[in-house]
Amino acid sequence: MARAAELGGGDGDVSLDVHGFVSQGAILSTGNNYLAKSKRGSLEFTEVGVNFTSQLTDRLRVGLQLFTHALGPVGNYEARADWFYLDYRWRDWFGIRAGRVKLPFGLYNETSDIDAARVAILLPQSVYPVSNRDFLLAQTGVEIYGYVDLRAAGALEYRLYGGTIYIDVSTNPAIKAVDVPYVAGGRAMWETPVPGLRLGGSVQALRLSFQFVPTMASSPASAGLSAVLGVGSAEFVRSNLTLAAEFAQWRVGIDAADLAVFPPGTKRITVSERGYVSATYHAARWLWPGAYYSVLFPDEADATFSGASNNMMHDFAGTLRFDINAYWLVKLEGHFMHGTAGLDSTLNDNRPVDVLTRNWAVFLAKTTAYF
Repeated sequence: MARAAELGGGDGDVSLDVHGFVSQGAILSTGNNYLAKSKRGSLEFTEVGVNFTSQLTDRLRVGLQLFTHALGPVGNYEARADWFYLDYRWRDWFGIRAGRVKLPFGLYNETSDIDAARVAILLPQSVYPVSNRDFLLAQTGVEIYGYVDLRAAGALEYRLYGGTIYIDVSTNPAIKAVDVPYVAGGRAMWETPVPGLRLGGSVQALRLSFQFVPTMASSPASAGLSAVLGVGSAEFVRSNLTLAAEFAQWRVGIDAADLAVFPPGTKRITVSERGYVSATYHAARWLWPGAYYSVLFPDEADATFSGASNNMMHDFAGTLRFDINAYWLVKLEGHFMHGTAGLDSTLNDNRPVDVLTRNWAVFLAKTTAYF
C-alpha cells in the first residue's frame, strides 16, 4: 500500500520511515442526517495524518502518528498525537509495547485510520463506529504480544493490554467530564492450517465515571458504568477475494445507585448485538469492488419483538475503489439503511431517534493521497 520516505540509513545512522495521507470526503443522505448535516450534502469529512517509525535496534522500535480530522461535529481539525509507542520485541513469542497503543479489537480496528488499507469508505458501523474513533482506536498503557508457530496446527497471534482511554467530551454539552479508571482486554488470532483462513476472538472491559446534565435538570449529576465488549472474527483470503464476518456483543451496566438520575425506564444492564458479513474482490490493478451487510440491535431484548426503528439498523453497502496510481485513490459508496439505531438525534433537530425516517440512504465519495 503506502510507500515510506526513508531518512538516514547510512553507517551509524538510525533510519526513519515516514508515511502520510490526506483524505477528503463528501456525504449525502436522504431522510436523516448521518455523521454530519448530510441531507443537504456535507464536505465535513477530512483526515490528515503523518506517522514516523524507526527501528532503533534489532529489538527496539518507536513510532508516532500526528492526526487531525473533521467529521460533522467530531474532530474540528484539532491536531493530536493519535498514537505513539515504544516497542521491545524480545522473541517472536513475546514483546512489550508502552504508550498510546492501538487497540487490537476485531479484524480491522488497528487499520481503521488507514484508508488505503481497505476497500470501504466506512467500515461496518455496527462493529467499527467512526463517530467513536477517538476512544476506540487506542489506549494509553502497556501491551504484551507474541506470535507462536503451532506447526501443523497453524500459528497463534496474541495481544493483552491494560491502561486507560482519553475521551473528548467537548462536542457534547450534556456531558461535563469523563474518567476511565481502567481499560483491559486482549485478542487471539489463529491462523488455521487452511490457507488464507484465520479465526479470532477479542474482549475488552472498561470502567467509566462521568458527570452529565440530566434531562430537565440544571445541575450536573454523576454516574458510573461498566462495559464488556466482545467480538468473534473470521476472515478468508484466497487470491483476489477476501471474505469476512464478525459478530459482537456489547454489555453495558449502570451502577444501581445511579439509576435515579437517568430517565424512567432506563435499564441497569443493556446488551447490544452487532455483526456483518463482507466481500471484496481485486478485479483489476485499479479496481476493487466490495459489499457488506451490517446489522445493529442496541438492545437485543427489545429488537426481536418490537420492530421499532430505534431498536435496529440494517445497512446494505456497496463500494467501488479506483486506484488512480501508487499514491492516489478514489472511492464511491452507497448504503441502503433500514432502521434508525445508529443515528444521532442532535444532528436531526433533537428529534427522538424512534420518529426519524425508517428507510433511508447514504452516498459517499472520498479521495485519498498517500505515501
